[in-house]
Amino acid sequence: MDIGALNVRIVFQKSTSVSDEIGNYTLQWSDHFSCYATISNGNGGEIEKAAVTENESLSFTVRYYKKVADVNTTQYRIFFNDKAYNIKAIDNMGFKKKFLKFRGERERT
Repeated sequence: MDIGALNVRIVFQKSTSVSDEIGNYTLQWSDHFSCYATISNGNGGEIEKAAVTENESLSFTVRYYKKVADVNTTQYRIFFNDKAYNIKAIDNMGFKKKFLKFRGERERT
């Protein structure tokens, strides 16, 4: 993968449980870190920025580093283009520790 293709900024958000005054728990999302990624459709092909808004499922490929390696599918989501994407799968791309690919589905609001 060409490093120059990582041209879109995404934000990884982490969920925390918050309790209200009567003990009810809710999830609260906060920005954890951001990085550059290559965005592709569910089939792995790159897409144009105009087509991004129409897709329900996208793949986000990012460079491997410690913060990204700690991301899991239960506590994190990706925020991109004013939309949240739940992480459904993480591909280690051959365990070479160069890139990670996250498959995300757009969160319904």
